Amino acid sequence: MADAYIEKGTTYEIDGKVYECLEFLHVKPGKGSAFVRTKLKDVINGGVVERTFNPSKDVLKKAFIERKTMQYSYVDGNLYYFMDNETFEQIPVDSEDVGDSLKFVKEGTDVTLKSYQGKVFAIDPPTTVELLITESEPGVKGNTATGATKPAIVETGAQVMVPLFVNEGEVIKIDTRSGEYLSRA
Repeated sequence: MADAYIEKGTTYEIDGKVYECLEFLHVKPGKGSAFVRTKLKDVINGGVVERTFNPSKDVLKKAFIERKTMQYSYVDGNLYYFMDNETFEQIPVDSEDVGDSLKFVKEGTDVTLKSYQGKVFAIDPPTTVELLITESEPGVKGNTATGATKPAIVETGAQVMVPLFVNEGEVIKIDTRSGEYLSRA
């Protein structure tokens, strides 16, 4: 029975891919057999698909996604290295699997690695980070309430839009999910 265990937020292995159930609906038409309509997100590449399942025939297998907190150590060529905080083992991850997830993360920061069957497919940085501004145009006095912003480069090399009153050499707090400036640190 497919819908007996379909749950929102749960991951399943379907046709050799791993999907997270975003939503599902049990449909019982007037004629014919019942079915389950789902919206599934491919956890590896992020694509969203809609599928229907027959609850009396289709059996879904839950997929175990391992989440492990590790320390971002360093980058060497195309490999990013993470250290297990318990065993101190170094784990390399290809730059394609890392993507932009470490854009605001300094070496030595704890991140969460998500893996399926031993293969890392996503890295979750902390929600907020504090970074030093290494490049920015000088601030203009009196422009604190206008809401205008200017580009600034932080110590990881990423660009962030900051208010005009924030200057080079200051430490700021950034939301890693959106890349937005939150406050001075």
